[in-house]
Amino acid sequence: MPQFVASYRLNQNDVTNRVDVENPVQVRDAVCHTLAARYPGVDFSPLARAFTDVELLFEGRFPGYEPCDTLYHDMRHTLDMTLAMARLMDGYDRVAAEADRLGPRRAVLGILVALLHDSGYLKRKSESAIENGAIFTKVHVSRSADLLASYLPALGLGDDAQAASRIVHFTGYEMAIEDIPVRDEKDRMLGCMVGTADLIGQMSDRMYLEKVRRFLYDEFVWAKIAREQLPDGREIVRYTSAEDLIQKTPGFYEYVARERINKKLDSADRYAEAHFGGENLYQQAIDSNMSFLRDTIATADFSRLRRACYSLSDRARRTVEQANAVASQANAVASPAKDAA
Repeated sequence: MPQFVASYRLNQNDVTNRVDVENPVQVRDAVCHTLAARYPGVDFSPLARAFTDVELLFEGRFPGYEPCDTLYHDMRHTLDMTLAMARLMDGYDRVAAEADRLGPRRAVLGILVALLHDSGYLKRKSESAIENGAIFTKVHVSRSADLLASYLPALGLGDDAQAASRIVHFTGYEMAIEDIPVRDEKDRMLGCMVGTADLIGQMSDRMYLEKVRRFLYDEFVWAKIAREQLPDGREIVRYTSAEDLIQKTPGFYEYVARERINKKLDSADRYAEAHFGGENLYQQAIDSNMSFLRDTIATADFSRLRRACYSLSDRARRTVEQANAVASQANAVASPAKDAA
């Protein structure tokens, strides 16, 4: 594995610069290839269907759901962290004692949890009047758990539905990690990996800094996290602007994300080293992002954050709007013809 060189990496690619994490088929193939190499002879066809369904879900073509409208937590983030999850599981089973290995069944479960871990941001058809899915930020993990519990039986994996609805909570803050009920320590390890993949996937993104500034602040405003009104009338001001958020991001990484990975999630990122054969390409990319951001803050020159920044949620919404416009036009043409008949 050649050493990762940040300046050569394409914006849409993963940390190896080989997988387009905006392409569900490429990510599906990379994930299934990793798992098939680790567990030869196992049927991973349920994952193929799940990748297709997740694409439909985020694009608003899954029954009962609107297209994703959260710009930071879009399908790209889900695909990126799902790929990271596959690599962490592979690295773990590569070095674990045989009795401690996750095995193929839990590997499938881990990928399914990763694919649907942020599905709680998506609005149901009955919630179409809600302004933005980011309003669900504080409860999105519980909503994701509900979808996992109902979706896994459709894949013939109903026996794992309850475990999935618990493990997904390792990605959020609705429950303290130590209080999440799991059936055994292997499920807890799976949870530590999915929580870790969620963090390292987004923070190693080639456009992470621009996305935080342009998209994440708006989600925090929708969620009333940037400014929170307490029941007694006091207001907690966490972020006054997008620039304030980006200036506080190094502190978030060091004192929240890094602490969470090391102390709450069993330092599960170390299994990336086992997968990559000695290098942790995720950590290299994160270090590169944080170093660039610290230099930017030191010079107060935020014009340096100039990578092209976009969200797949914008594309999904435009696609649905265009499809609706075409359907409306077709109906308008058909109506006079019907009346004439």
